[in-house]
Amino acid sequence: MAFCNRFGSLLRQSSASKGQGSMGVLLNSIRCMSSSKLFIGGLSYGTDDHSLKDAFSSFGDVIEARVITDRETGRSRGFGFVNYDTEECASSALSAMDGQELDGRNIRVSYANDRAPGPRGGGGGGYGGGGGYRGNGGYGGGNGGY
Repeated sequence: MAFCNRFGSLLRQSSASKGQGSMGVLLNSIRCMSSSKLFIGGLSYGTDDHSLKDAFSSFGDVIEARVITDRETGRSRGFGFVNYDTEECASSALSAMDGQELDGRNIRVSYANDRAPGPRGGGGGGYGGGGGYRGNGGYGGGNGGY
């Protein structure tokens, strides 16, 4: 469904723009939509790179299989990526493995989206409001403080 929506959007953009370069832009966009990289979601915390590669290697030559881990704890974040040498291998793996069980969990398989270049959003951490000196004669807010 997402493919159809994106394709329709590209067709509208292509027909709206004038000039001979618009067809090249459309064809290049379609070429980028097909991918040999798969996103694997819903992984068990016990699944590692090796077991992920083993599970997907029956569909073709796996270039890389990687389970994404938390930077601080080293624990799996529950998703990963599998790269194949051809789009056909990725397509057959997606069809066969989406919704199947791996290490006790039903996994979701889809084509990976390319991440936009440049800095990523983030932050938002820290301590949000509350507590501290309020300037009204005490700590913690409220009437009168401590």
